[in-house]
Amino acid sequence: MIAATVVATVPRLHRSGFARFVRNREAVLGAVVLAMVVIVSVIAPVLAPEDPNATDPDDVLAPIGAPGHLLGSDDQGRDVLSRLLYGGREALVVAVVAVAVALLLGTVLGLLGAFAGRRTSAVLMRIVDVLFAFPVILVALSLAAVVQPGAWVLMGTVIFAATPYVTRIVFAEAKVEKEKDYVEAARALGASGPTILRSEVVPNLITSVVIYGTSLVGVNIVFTASLSALGLGVQPPEPDWGRMIAEGARVLVTGNPGVATFPALAILLVALAFNWLGDGLRDVLNP
Repeated sequence: MIAATVVATVPRLHRSGFARFVRNREAVLGAVVLAMVVIVSVIAPVLAPEDPNATDPDDVLAPIGAPGHLLGSDDQGRDVLSRLLYGGREALVVAVVAVAVALLLGTVLGLLGAFAGRRTSAVLMRIVDVLFAFPVILVALSLAAVVQPGAWVLMGTVIFAATPYVTRIVFAEAKVEKEKDYVEAARALGASGPTILRSEVVPNLITSVVIYGTSLVGVNIVFTASLSALGLGVQPPEPDWGRMIAEGARVLVTGNPGVATFPALAILLVALAFNWLGDGLRDVLNP
């Protein structure tokens, strides 16, 4: 009887969660936008009308809608649409991979701080406080001095900047969870510390981590674009949204404004889409 009730209830929970997600129009829009950006980035070689790095001195700063250049060309005669399509690859991969690593590290450190001894917890959290105060731009410059500026610099900087925030969130929530009745009951039944952590606490924290991580990707899309605009990210001639903004700023008024405007709009749209998706996941995972 109990088994039949559980089997009948699980599909209803899945349906209700999906229904909550669908009712959130912004979440659906965010999911659709991200799906389209991912698909377009993957098949960029098929969609791009030209080689994104091909220059044409005779077709410099072609206006929007010019023959052969739907979004115009930059100050080296490169097709803006082609570079825009290819630029999404680096932006998405760098932000998603870096945030995923930061979530993993922050979750491990936060749980360690919450369940370790008082002295270990105090030392670990003080180290996290120091990381909060460390200038992130200095980290990016240091990494760029050690290795060549590029995707690795962007990912290393994001991991360094995001891990302390994730650690603090997981630490605070784990401290609350470990005092709840279900943890005390598991401990009274003889469950070991690692078992309680793995089977009781982590499943109740994963929702917050996923929701926060989704929004964090959107934030770091903007952050990595800023670093690229400063010359610390993907190096020319490879297309990158942040680099395109920096290059387009020189001709924003005197040339084709779309060189900087279109990648800026793409960054804005993707960042908003991740935030909207995070709101939808919150409704589904934590109704």
